[in-house]
Amino acid sequence: MLYTVKQLADLAGISRRTLHYYDQIGLLEPSSVGENGYRFYGEDAVLRLQQVLFYRELDMGLDEIRAILDRPDFDVGRTLHAHRQALQHRIERLEALIGTIDKTIQYTRGKVEMSTPELFEGFDDETQQRYELEAAQRWGEDKVKESRRRWDGYSSQKKADIFAEAGQIYRDLAAQISEDPAGEEVQAIVARWHQNLRWFYEPTREILLGLAQAYAEDPRFAAFFTRIHNDLPAFLRQAIGHYGRNIPAPGPRSG
Repeated sequence: MLYTVKQLADLAGISRRTLHYYDQIGLLEPSSVGENGYRFYGEDAVLRLQQVLFYRELDMGLDEIRAILDRPDFDVGRTLHAHRQALQHRIERLEALIGTIDKTIQYTRGKVEMSTPELFEGFDDETQQRYELEAAQRWGEDKVKESRRRWDGYSSQKKADIFAEAGQIYRDLAAQISEDPAGEEVQAIVARWHQNLRWFYEPTREILLGLAQAYAEDPRFAAFFTRIHNDLPAFLRQAIGHYGRNIPAPGPRSG
């Protein structure tokens, strides 16, 4: 069976413009083109699109996806099995997060006791990286590639240290909720946050200001920070926003 651009776009839940772009960059070419210029996609193209969308779900860049799919030894069956494992791992992590949220709800109602480490249960170094990486995607594939390159170069212990450092920074900021977000002590903590972020990629002023907004308005970020303190998302927006508008020139990343 052959699908038109509209039919395949509707089937895959993407826009026709996306399909045209995939064709332009050589990621997904139509199986045939009619005399009227209409593009048609057959079974092989449909399966390739499925692979593209699977890899996009795993936060991979388009250039990297094309390189993988064009490899002579690419095996659909083996790749689908790998996708299944990755998605199963994500399901397990989401279930852990749901359990933590349920427990936090009980905690906020005074029905259970909850330690600080339990507040972060279900969040690990990969989750921290994924959140920051999703934010970086708003500013281009280069930041995504930079983040992945830096992260892959760290040892397991280094990744754990970076994540632990980030968690402590957010807790320290939560402890300053009653203070002026633009105050010297709060801004010193935000500067530490900025330096921690640089383990992932080099953030521009635009990214810092974008994160300030996302931390308060993106439901996933807000849900995470609210579990630390109800007012933390709004506080982060003010504190990071002030920092981003007055950012000093960053020094070299040490360590």
